[in-house]
Amino acid sequence: MKKSIFSLLITSTIALSGYGLATEGGGDNRDRMHLGAKLGLNYSNVYNTSGENFVADPKFGIAVGAFATLPFGKLLAFQPEILLSQKGFKGNGQLLGSPYSLTRTTTFIDVPLFFAVRPTGFLTLLIGPQYSYLVKQKDEFGSGPNSYLQEQEFKNDNIHKNILCVVGGADINIDHFIISARAGWDVQKNNGDGSSATPQYKNVWYQATVGFRVF
Repeated sequence: MKKSIFSLLITSTIALSGYGLATEGGGDNRDRMHLGAKLGLNYSNVYNTSGENFVADPKFGIAVGAFATLPFGKLLAFQPEILLSQKGFKGNGQLLGSPYSLTRTTTFIDVPLFFAVRPTGFLTLLIGPQYSYLVKQKDEFGSGPNSYLQEQEFKNDNIHKNILCVVGGADINIDHFIISARAGWDVQKNNGDGSSATPQYKNVWYQATVGFRVF
């Protein structure tokens, strides 16, 4: 699935490049400040995991937010964003001597702070740190002999709500519309003190959005 998503993004980028190069002559506004909004999807999973027989599969979630572009000439810019972003996984493992299955949806406020390089008005390359704050976590459990006790163990977990991440990606700019691709990785684990028997992990996600620049 991951390969299919990136193949689609690459194909779309190549197809749109010709259009972008053809229309870029209509005006280069890289030296202007921009504000805009964006909407799309995350494809998330976890890595650097620990937990008894813990295995995770990816899941989809929504991403919606706003961005600003503050130029330093035409080539360089600072691009902060703020997004409501759903991540998570579908997993299974062993806890309290019994197997369990779990679908976890985590909702974060993500604040990436991008350093942007803009070789043309059509293309923006971005990389930078991100601060993420966990506002909601929803766990859906499969049935099992110890499911109630397992659910209590997860509910009593010491969750790390403030997480630092690193994010990179690219924007395709077509007039007021922006097609964006991102990849991000947590640099901190989800567990606050590392003492829990529940799975510990770091989030990883791939994001595709469509945005609109107000000006």
